Amino acid sequence: MQAIILAAGKSTRCYPLTLTCPKPLLPIANRPLIFYNLDVLVGLVKEVIIVVGYQADMVKQAIGDKYRNISITYFEQKGMRGTGDAVKQLAPFVKEKFILMNGDDLYSKEDIKALVGKEDCVLVSKVDQPQFFGIIDSIGKRLKGIIEKPSHPRCNLANTAAYVFKPEIIGCVKSLRPSLRGELEFTDAVNSYAKKNEVTYLTAKGLWLPISHSWKLLDANAAVLGKLPSKIEGTVEPGVTNHGKLILGKGSVVKAGAYIEGDVLVGENSVIGPNCYIRGSTTIGNNTKIKNCAEIKNSIIMNGVNGCHFCYIGDSILGNNVNLGAGTKTANWRHDNANIKSIINGTLVDTGRRKLGAIIGDNVHTGINTSIYPGRKLWPGTTTLPGEIVKVDVVK
Repeated sequence: MQAIILAAGKSTRCYPLTLTCPKPLLPIANRPLIFYNLDVLVGLVKEVIIVVGYQADMVKQAIGDKYRNISITYFEQKGMRGTGDAVKQLAPFVKEKFILMNGDDLYSKEDIKALVGKEDCVLVSKVDQPQFFGIIDSIGKRLKGIIEKPSHPRCNLANTAAYVFKPEIIGCVKSLRPSLRGELEFTDAVNSYAKKNEVTYLTAKGLWLPISHSWKLLDANAAVLGKLPSKIEGTVEPGVTNHGKLILGKGSVVKAGAYIEGDVLVGENSVIGPNCYIRGSTTIGNNTKIKNCAEIKNSIIMNGVNGCHFCYIGDSILGNNVNLGAGTKTANWRHDNANIKSIINGTLVDTGRRKLGAIIGDNVHTGINTSIYPGRKLWPGTTTLPGEIVKVDVVK
């Protein structure tokens, strides 16, 4: 059986992180997101075709031509006019039943294994706000179609964009016409195919986390950390208090006076402390320094970050090589207790989160005593002045 992973998109909704890194390579628990999808395919398929486009060379370099016992082939999508366009361009290479999945969603092994055993089937998952998803229309277990973001959903079963189909669906893919968005949508091919063929759906029993926006990485990070065992390969000095699950990489040191709660993962050759407070669910990358009296809570800190003393980073994501001036603080809660909103592609979007700090791109430098409003974003390579209050996104 073949597997196709779609990993070509530019992912503007995950700016500023994806300005320097394709979304499938964004880290969850210090591993690229797409690695988790490859993990669930191990033992189920022998070949994976990864559709690349945006920053294709980065994806190829990160994965290589083999992942464990899976052979990896890359196909560069020309034009990137949607998911249906990707499969249409791939049509000459589809010779057998295949599984198709997103490269930037998290799926469970048990669900993908169950899906592989089906014929012409869509994996669906129960969601709380069906009006924001593609929702299935069905009779019993037979799929009639997928309705995108219905104003009056008939059910709460959302399309996870993981499918198994026989190669016969390619005929419907070749007949696709542009949607209202100007793209070729694979779901339109599914709807057309389902009119003449029996297509069923399978309800997910395990985890499905779509990484639609950058803050969704925090949910994925917490979910993955919760399943990892404690492991100490570095040094924990006497005087460290640990009331959580600590995963500490080689060459890393947690210095005296550090206080750790919840699930915390620290990569290799990093220094934590002294006298800092790290709360779960937090991932800290390689070659990173979290210094005296800094506090980190429920955040993703990537590689090469310098977190100076008296910083507070809460519910935030920091890119590679960020330098935080002493006293930098991220606000992560509104005084009115309302959901935090963030600008995405020029539109103010409700994040659905009561707590969300800053999303900071690679190579950002903040001046001492910088204060950042909730949900604000700093573009790669930008800076702030000493004492600056960041009320709007800092964009290059």
